[in-house]
Amino acid sequence: VQLQASGGGLVQPGGSLRLSCTASGFGLEYYYIAWFRQTPGKEREGISCISSSGDSRYFADSVKGRFTMSRDNAKNTVYLQMNSLEPDDTAVYYCATADGPYGSTWCNVNSNVLNYWGKGTQVTVSS
Repeated sequence: VQLQASGGGLVQPGGSLRLSCTASGFGLEYYYIAWFRQTPGKEREGISCISSSGDSRYFADSVKGRFTMSRDNAKNTVYLQMNSLEPDDTAVYYCATADGPYGSTWCNVNSNVLNYWGKGTQVTVSS
């Protein structure tokens, strides 16, 4: 069971990036996915999640209105679309999930219950 985050890079303030979280070794369709980010010296921040059905989403206040999530179960991939990026969004971004059971409309960003983590992808917002 592996997750891999990708799509990071360098972008100017106000720009956009789309991160992907791809699973291997299992089908993502029964799992919710959460996104976290971390910068050196700061606590890891849970910023968003999407339920396995895709019907429920959560966004932290710091990204609400700018970030969206979607999923393509046929591609075993979940996406984090990041718009209107700001320098404070600079971080390493990780995706994670947890074993069930849980409902298809459930998701959360409690890192204590997440037992599968992907390697992160660096996002740098700078002019």
